[in-house]
Amino acid sequence: MNHPEATQQALAILRRGEPFQWYVITLLALVVYVYFNEAAKRNWRGIAAGLSLYAVHWLYEIANALIQHFTGHALWTVPTGTAFLLLVGVGIELSFMFAIAGLVFSKLLPADPKLKILGVNNRLLIAVGNAAFFAIFEIFLARTPAFVWVYPWWGALPVFVTVYVPFFVVSMYSYDWRPRTQVRVIGGLFALDTLLLIVCAGVLRWI
Repeated sequence: MNHPEATQQALAILRRGEPFQWYVITLLALVVYVYFNEAAKRNWRGIAAGLSLYAVHWLYEIANALIQHFTGHALWTVPTGTAFLLLVGVGIELSFMFAIAGLVFSKLLPADPKLKILGVNNRLLIAVGNAAFFAIFEIFLARTPAFVWVYPWWGALPVFVTVYVPFFVVSMYSYDWRPRTQVRVIGGLFALDTLLLIVCAGVLRWI
């Protein structure tokens, strides 16, 4: 195991007010502006891509926090560098980024969902390409004190396959779902996130 002390450092600042910085308010305003701007344009498909990725992101962060509770160490942690640590592996800045990532990258999608690029469906190719970009960028993050891969076997490849590919596949394909499907699936995901947070964080105090 690498850097087991990172777990304790993260738990020491978990949802504590001391690290707070005012730029968090500005970031929140920017996230709200992005969504309000897209709503004004009636870009409901882009909003669905953004919200679906964010909902899946929260499921993963809750799972990572539960792994920490039951095994003693999460797969990834944020021991420092955040103004507010939401869960053991995600600071508020990262969470705000994921809140708009799906919407931003949906701008790359061609109008035709069946169009193939290099023989591959464009939705799948763009999803995998985005996942690869994020996994590679995480290599840099893991070299900083602010983001830690706790186990030596947890690195860019497993992150790419098990985390970012699902993130972006759901996001890019949700763009083309029927509105009723978007509402049901994304609403269901957020309902599950909320239930898990209420039970695991609020009631049981596990995460």
